[in-house]
Amino acid sequence: MPISPNFTSILHEEKEITFLQCYPNGYLKYTDLCNILQLTAATHAELGGISFSDMQEFHQAWVLSRMRLEIKRLPKWKDVITVKTWINSLENSRSIRCLEMYLGDEKIIGCETFWAVFNTKTRRPENLALPHEHFQKFPERATNEAFSKIDFQQEMNFTGNHTVKLSDLDIVNHANSVKYLEWCLDLIDISIIKNQQIESLEMNYLKEVSLNETVDLKQKVNNKNIVFTISKEEKTNFALQLYLK
Repeated sequence: MPISPNFTSILHEEKEITFLQCYPNGYLKYTDLCNILQLTAATHAELGGISFSDMQEFHQAWVLSRMRLEIKRLPKWKDVITVKTWINSLENSRSIRCLEMYLGDEKIIGCETFWAVFNTKTRRPENLALPHEHFQKFPERATNEAFSKIDFQQEMNFTGNHTVKLSDLDIVNHANSVKYLEWCLDLIDISIIKNQQIESLEMNYLKEVSLNETVDLKQKVNNKNIVFTISKEEKTNFALQLYLK
């Protein structure tokens, strides 16, 4: 699609939190938080002519490589929030996109995402085939801390396995990035979710997982730091690090 006449290099998008997106306590699910942020990023890409549909002309798609969220507090059912997004950097096959969530004038969540251009036929990274010079790049960051190295080489405790189902897949025909988070959060103490104890979370996507593949989930708890890994045949596909309040 051509660049929209409504395109701007910084996008502000308003959304109302629905009951379908909330936990029983009425607050937004962490998984739906990630969905909202990614949908806003997708809207911005579409307005700027670098959406999934645009990229599929070259058999390309954006895939999420890393994501860091810093959470002051979660919005709740019926809250009207504003998501702000901009591109921090975009070079060759890689891009850092920043996102912030506001409740009124208060910033309640900061997020930074690292994306790679992925060829959907070869399943390999490659340089973006579309022009992007019309996107102004901004050096401002959305989080206080940069991406960190998740230590998933430590000894982990096996917590179960999961076989990838049709409902786990997205349009790129692999397990959607938010599903990995969902599988892990379903294993933690419910009081952590109920009491909004997650201060920050960081995800690292290493290898894709496809339909009918079975993965192992492992966990390591160190005081207020919880690390999860999802692996297949002893090779790590995904790592998650939670910092608790």
